[in-house]
Amino acid sequence: MKNLSIIDEFVLLGLSTDPDIQTMLFVLFLGIYLLTLMGNLMMILVIRADPHLHTPMYFFLGHLSFLDICYSSVTVPKMLQNFLSQRKTISVWGCITQSFFFIFSGGTEGCLLSAMAYDRYAAICHPLLYTVIMNGPLCSAMVSAAWLMGFLNSLVNNLCAQSLRFCGPNIISHFSCELPSLFPLSCSDTTPNTILLAGSTAFLGLVTLPPILFSYSNIILAILSISSSKGRGKAFSTCSCHLTVVLLSYGTALFRYISPSSGSVLERVVSIQYGVITSLINPLICSFKNQEVKAALQRIQRQQIRVSGQEMAKGPFFYKRSNLQVERTL
Repeated sequence: MKNLSIIDEFVLLGLSTDPDIQTMLFVLFLGIYLLTLMGNLMMILVIRADPHLHTPMYFFLGHLSFLDICYSSVTVPKMLQNFLSQRKTISVWGCITQSFFFIFSGGTEGCLLSAMAYDRYAAICHPLLYTVIMNGPLCSAMVSAAWLMGFLNSLVNNLCAQSLRFCGPNIISHFSCELPSLFPLSCSDTTPNTILLAGSTAFLGLVTLPPILFSYSNIILAILSISSSKGRGKAFSTCSCHLTVVLLSYGTALFRYISPSSGSVLERVVSIQYGVITSLINPLICSFKNQEVKAALQRIQRQQIRVSGQEMAKGPFFYKRSNLQVERTL
């Protein structure tokens, strides 16, 4: 890359150049990042600890939580560093690497949301055949396919980006490295790269959006046909959470990667939405509002209290026994 580039680093302008505002932004995004890590890690641990959550739905939610951790960890630590640094630079290789993992995480999450939509379709529209349809091998294959598609999509776009020459300017009007922000800085012809990025994003959308639309259209029809208001409310509550995540993720990501880059404030706000905020609210609207997750947390808490009580009850016996052994030894 050094042989192809005249400049070897970029300057990330971030969200503001005012030192006071940067300090406030550092505190804000540090809090968001820590909450994102704690929320998603807690979700993963709860799913692994409670056998009642070892179902396809929570299998997908566990992977979604892990992806949200990866998604936010790609850009937020560097953004936090730049808030407190006078030299807000990143190398060309570092920029492309960040872009690779960002597209990788985003593409994988889009495919995973499609798999989750099909899972909800099978659970609501075919409840008697749900365990047969969503068996273990199929769930593992769907998750593996999501990771593979996200990886290939990112690999193709970033391999082509490595052939670009950057002759200046080297200022990125953004807080992270994304391919739409890099293309205007290149002195090479970026038309093939722009077409490839827009085409791969559209292809990924065409592969994942139709199953989502098909699943949720059938789910809505099935919910409307439920006679029990309680059952209808429960089914609608679960699906509305998933549909909210889909709209937040797909709407903003497609806007960012299909529309041409202009370096506007709106683009940075959109990037914050799908790159930072969505990873925070996913465990809130998809998991912790779920009654099954709340019940699992209560079971784990009661189990921990019971174990602690048993250990405290056994404590004096162990102490007496150990003292008796010491006396006999003496």
